[in-house]
Amino acid sequence: MTGASPHLDTGSEHRGSARSGGVPPASIRVTEVLAALSLTTDLATGVPFEKGLATCLVATALAERIGMDQPDRRVVFQAALLGAIGCTSRASENAASFADDIAFQRAYHVLDPGDAPVYAAQLAQFGSWAPGFQPAVRERLVEMTPEQGSAAVRSVCEVSRALGPRLGLPDAAVLALTEVKERWDGLGKPEHLGGENISLPGRIVHVAEQAVLAATDLGRRGAVDELRRRAGGHLDPDLVAAFAAGEIWDCLDVPDALAAVMRAEPGVPVYIRPAERLELCSALAVVVDLKGRWLLGHSAHVAGLAHGAAKLSGLSAADIDTLSAAAMLHDIGRVGVSSAIWDRPGPLGAGEWERVRLHTYWTDRVLQRCPGLADLREIASGHHECLDGSGYHRGVRGHDLSKSARILAAADVFAALTEARPYRPAHSPDAAAGILMSAATTGRLDTAACAAVVEAAGLRKPRTEYPCGLTEREVEVLRLAARGLSNRLIAAELVLSERTVGHHLAHIYDKTGRRTRAGAAVFAMEHGLMPE
Repeated sequence: MTGASPHLDTGSEHRGSARSGGVPPASIRVTEVLAALSLTTDLATGVPFEKGLATCLVATALAERIGMDQPDRRVVFQAALLGAIGCTSRASENAASFADDIAFQRAYHVLDPGDAPVYAAQLAQFGSWAPGFQPAVRERLVEMTPEQGSAAVRSVCEVSRALGPRLGLPDAAVLALTEVKERWDGLGKPEHLGGENISLPGRIVHVAEQAVLAATDLGRRGAVDELRRRAGGHLDPDLVAAFAAGEIWDCLDVPDALAAVMRAEPGVPVYIRPAERLELCSALAVVVDLKGRWLLGHSAHVAGLAHGAAKLSGLSAADIDTLSAAAMLHDIGRVGVSSAIWDRPGPLGAGEWERVRLHTYWTDRVLQRCPGLADLREIASGHHECLDGSGYHRGVRGHDLSKSARILAAADVFAALTEARPYRPAHSPDAAAGILMSAATTGRLDTAACAAVVEAAGLRKPRTEYPCGLTEREVEVLRLAARGLSNRLIAAELVLSERTVGHHLAHIYDKTGRRTRAGAAVFAMEHGLMPE
């Protein structure tokens, strides 16, 4: 993309937010926030919207059918709801290899290497989303070694292990999340577990997910036949038999899947105050920011600027909390757009721009769906609106934009400008401030909001120490590794030898306990080391 591209660049296109959705709820059920994450991962994996909710209902019903006690059913419930939490961990790599990471994930979910004729037919169709590149896409999958496949899935597992505890999940649920790509016959990844070496919650989630996916394409009767075909290969045969024998499908015959999930939650629901939801929102933001190599830490960056500007602008404590949470979640709709677009160094076509413009719609849709976050939707999903009505996706004007909305708009632009993008280097704070105030002068952004954001940016203090005993040089290496640069490219960027970079990475992995690029990226975002 070129200099003043509107794609996450200048205030000419990157601005705005709409009016607040109302008074925040007195208390928020944690599962409502987790449901928002489930809906977000549906977008990222190309499955039908609310597939995660359906999987949760089916898995919980199956767990009850086989007589699991309440604590164990709760583990199944949580693991099924968040089964795709690590789905963005390799979005950029998958887009680079398979043309579209979202289409790839949808196809990969149902591949069955344990049944040779079926697998051959699946491979014949694999890559159909990229007609001009289908042979190359298929070849990349076929040529992937078992070691490479396991390494890729370990990224998913490391993200699940990092984020699960932040979301309040018990160890048993986190374990099940790390087993989502394992198989009963041992042909899964990353550890090639088999049989009862896979936890029972993990095996239940496998059956539930395949049932929901198959029902989408084949109907319920066809889905049961598909489960039976996979029994003893992909799936635990006893669980398939229990599913086929029971009226499990009845749990999906409801007018509102989310309401049904709330009713089905085993045990006592957990509630938090609106001021306490920011930590959950920040974990969700990490999943979103993993969507592109150049987006790491963007959501927290915007939230920090918005928080500082809101304080300078005299907003109440409650309004500041709401704005901070909305800022963390403003880009959740990004995951519905391929990383091939977010990572592209050149210009976008008209069709790709339409996909980009839809990301605010999806942010709105997810937040609107979840009562515990609905008060954030108008602020969060309107971050590309502008005062003169030329923004998207609603095209509202200044009189429909609250003070919080205007602050978020300005914070989003300033953050994007001061972050590097694949089509340009980062602007200096002074240059970004000039561009931001120019957008205010032309009537696109609010002048007072822009001034508050610039002032808030100037109040940020430089880091004097880093977590886990990391040195400044190690942090520099970590930032580049998190973006997926090879040792050779890191060495060129920092004017070091590849061997020295290798030593730094070994120290970084030892100190942080992370072993993959995605894991390193999550660590960097968790500790405010991205962007820089």
